[in-house]
Amino acid sequence: MAALLLGALLLIVQPHIVPSRPAVISKAEATSQSVQKELLKKTVLKNDFKGDIHFNGSCQQLPQTIIIGVRKGGTRALLEMLSLHPDIAAAESEVHFFDWEDHYGNGLQWYMNQMPFSYPRQITVEKTPAYFTSPKVPERVYNMNQSMRLLLILRDPSERVLSDYTQVFYNHVQKHKPYPSIEEFLIKDGELNVDYKAINRSLYYFHMQNWLKYFPLDHIHIVDGDKLIKDPFPEIEKVEKFLRLSPQINASNFYFNKTKGFYCLRDSGRERCLHESKGRAHPHVDSHLLDKLYEYFHEPNRKFFELVGRTFDWH
Repeated sequence: MAALLLGALLLIVQPHIVPSRPAVISKAEATSQSVQKELLKKTVLKNDFKGDIHFNGSCQQLPQTIIIGVRKGGTRALLEMLSLHPDIAAAESEVHFFDWEDHYGNGLQWYMNQMPFSYPRQITVEKTPAYFTSPKVPERVYNMNQSMRLLLILRDPSERVLSDYTQVFYNHVQKHKPYPSIEEFLIKDGELNVDYKAINRSLYYFHMQNWLKYFPLDHIHIVDGDKLIKDPFPEIEKVEKFLRLSPQINASNFYFNKTKGFYCLRDSGRERCLHESKGRAHPHVDSHLLDKLYEYFHEPNRKFFELVGRTFDWH
């Protein structure tokens, strides 16, 4: 009885809490805060977001692995080769969830809906090459899944610049639009134009530092894009080990197509090659201009080698 009276007394004297007036925030700020709250939900070891389960037992899941770049580094080839493994479920298109604000504002449920249906044993993989050079992306990926395993494929920085230009050049040609020569982009006032975006994307040391603020180096596997082109199987073997996959892909899955000039894939008797837009010839560049590119990247490359603890056969 005494306990009941004490409880009643406490209820009577408890002060009435008046809610404070909410702060006035803009629509953009409200959207950003909403997204951040959603991304802080626990998705570390297991996905909390699950799609409808298909009758065959498959469902859509958030990716456990992301190919983060680099643009024109060989990301499409890497994804196609990795897809030979039965325990890989790959998203077909580049999602641009973490780097495009309108996509990011849609939230994780939208992101998951862009993923393929997969079985519980499979690893879902997404590829968006722009992630590597986008400043906001590392933190956003980390907030979604701190245990994410990341794949980064890199090529000789100077060669990557030329490939970058070549892609944009042919995009304009297909649309019957004029496009300046590569020299007009590379040279400004008689000097190398270091503000050219294609050059910035090849500064691997600068961008890698940003990723290492959030992920340890053993969570980022660097694929040698130059070696993948010349001899793909050893590089894919390393990726299998990094993702803790059983060794299912073998040398017989690759064959050199003399007509196209690069390796194609063979899967269960079916042969397929990358799109004709891949492996295009680069424009001719004056040797003195190439030397300027090589010289410019020399020091950033050296710093990158120190940062990741390995070297690459680059100019």
